[in-house]
Amino acid sequence: MADATAVQTASLEALREKARLLRKHIITMTTAARSGHPSSSLSAVELLVALYFGGILRHDPGHPTWPERDRFILSKGHAAPVLYAALAEAGYFPVEELATLRRIGSRLEGHPILGKLPGVEASTGSLGQGLSIGVGHALAGKLDAHSYRVFVMIGDGENDEGQIWEAALSASKYQLDNLTCIVDHNGYQQTGSIHDVMPLSPLPDKWRAFGWYTLEVDGHDLNAVLSTLAAARAFRDSPTAIIAYTRKGKGVSFVESDYAYHGKALSPEEADRALEELGWK
Repeated sequence: MADATAVQTASLEALREKARLLRKHIITMTTAARSGHPSSSLSAVELLVALYFGGILRHDPGHPTWPERDRFILSKGHAAPVLYAALAEAGYFPVEELATLRRIGSRLEGHPILGKLPGVEASTGSLGQGLSIGVGHALAGKLDAHSYRVFVMIGDGENDEGQIWEAALSASKYQLDNLTCIVDHNGYQQTGSIHDVMPLSPLPDKWRAFGWYTLEVDGHDLNAVLSTLAAARAFRDSPTAIIAYTRKGKGVSFVESDYAYHGKALSPEEADRALEELGWK
């Protein structure tokens, strides 16, 4: 696992506070909507904080279609709440709009929709497709001599999809060193533990066998995440895979590693308890 010092645009203390704020948004918005995927969103918080607020992604909320912007594609689209929370806090749209999640007429659909909300780079949620979209963006960037980089986040269940591995082969064949795939490796998918549903071990070796430079990191250690993402950004000659070891529902004790909360919002009483654990009550 990477542990080198990362270059960052905010202090680690500020980034940790941002992570705490994103967790508050995730709990609040999914409970208000009475639906959503809070636990899948909570596991990815530090990863998105590092990308959007740690100086990894080149992006400009004031110019969301800037041609040289880096692209982030949330292939595990059911975790849209964490993406929406990050985009709102980054300034892509008002934070107050988070309260409209999943409402009729809202721009904040249950899964991200391209063209509906600034900062969303792909319509995702049909699992396994995001990496192929990322390969397309990365290949186009190479062909058109752009300097942008592409980051794709996939979930554990997506590694069951053949399309992921077809995309991985293609990225290796075309030496797409402007592409990074982050695996939010929280150990669970919709119906249970990956060890019971479809074992993935040894996951890092699989990505290496497909020609990817592969790194491993504690996905909740912000300094290590920053270092690992910086290393991926600097690497040349092949695409990079980051296996981020995370906990489903991270930050809320009674949700952590309980797949029953995969697609279930917390009740108002549970939300109060969760916010208290996070220091918001």
